Amino acid sequence: MYSQNISDIFFDLDHTLWDFEKNSALTFQKIFTEVEIDVDLSKFLEVYVPVNLAFWKLYRDDKIKKPELRFQRLKETFDAIGYEIKDEVIDILSTEYITNLATYNNLLPYTVEILNYLKPKYKLHIITNGFEEVQTRKLVNSNIFGYFDQVINSEMAGVKKPNPEIFELALKKANTAPDKSLMVGDSIEADILGAKAVGFHALHFNAHNDLKHEHCIMIHSLREIKKHL
Repeated sequence: MYSQNISDIFFDLDHTLWDFEKNSALTFQKIFTEVEIDVDLSKFLEVYVPVNLAFWKLYRDDKIKKPELRFQRLKETFDAIGYEIKDEVIDILSTEYITNLATYNNLLPYTVEILNYLKPKYKLHIITNGFEEVQTRKLVNSNIFGYFDQVINSEMAGVKKPNPEIFELALKKANTAPDKSLMVGDSIEADILGAKAVGFHALHFNAHNDLKHEHCIMIHSLREIKKHL
């Protein structure tokens, strides 16, 4: 069990509440049909998923900018599967992907159940590294925006998790203290270690089959939150 003093719970969004992989797959299926890209979607995604995670790490570490992230993750994937495609078509796909992604609203299992369980007891917030123009639409379209008092994104903060400044901004906006706050997220580096460095409690939602660790409690289903809060 976590401290009885916890008053605020901060969630990551993608891979924690919002089912990024399912919604992303549906988006690619739609735009590949529209742009007439003839690839096996399952083979594409098998390569794309780890490539995307790797490029997000580069973006998080400020080694690449947003346009490079959006273009290169697609180009590297198409190159890896041996599909010839012009750069201008990748540009179109990149734009269409962002435009369409938030129109899908699949949530991870038990998201609404656990938000309903927590909402009467705690103030709930979001801290996300995702793009501002997309993340709010995800929350609204999946009908969970109203659960959260504050939604803090990396573009608003000017830094990305695990930079302490985004967690400090979140605390300021939520008008709370780190020892009263719990961060729930899927990334050990960005969510767990980032939050703990600022003094948060942390709960690791293991969405990527990470190995066991001693940084904090690990759960494999959002429903398990009920055991700890």
